[in-house]
Amino acid sequence: MGTEDIKLKAGDYVVYPTHGVGLVKAIEEQTIGEAKLKMVVVHFEQDKMVLRVPTHKVASSGMRKLSSKDIMKSALTTLKGRARVKRTMWSRRAQEYEAKINSGDPVSIAEVVRDLHTRVGQAEQSYSERQLYEAALDRLSRELAAVEGVEPEQATTKIEKTLEAA
Repeated sequence: MGTEDIKLKAGDYVVYPTHGVGLVKAIEEQTIGEAKLKMVVVHFEQDKMVLRVPTHKVASSGMRKLSSKDIMKSALTTLKGRARVKRTMWSRRAQEYEAKINSGDPVSIAEVVRDLHTRVGQAEQSYSERQLYEAALDRLSRELAAVEGVEPEQATTKIEKTLEAA
């Protein structure tokens, strides 16, 4: 399964699980050794990074098109739920949160945002909790912004208002 199945073209936004939202700059051929490979060139503005993924590896890499408005709506609904914090050691929870963030699934990322969001009157977060929260919030904001065609800051504000209203 390659880009032929996903139908990517220059100008499309995609989500790469470990890097978030990127913009397809081109689909180009590159010669590596004796082989000619068709590559998807993705630019990640927030990381100032360019990633080249062979078209035949797009699906197995987890790269996907942006979520639909319905999926993003579901992610925002997830934010309104009650935080579910397991009573396991922080290191184990941190691994689970990291896995959810890197899954690229907006609903899973929203769960991390919801669970790590500190409300007024709660104890302060540790540095690592804050880092994970900010990574999840950033990832969710960027996809929401791309789906809704707004700036990431506007998407962050919408997410934060949703959390406060919960």
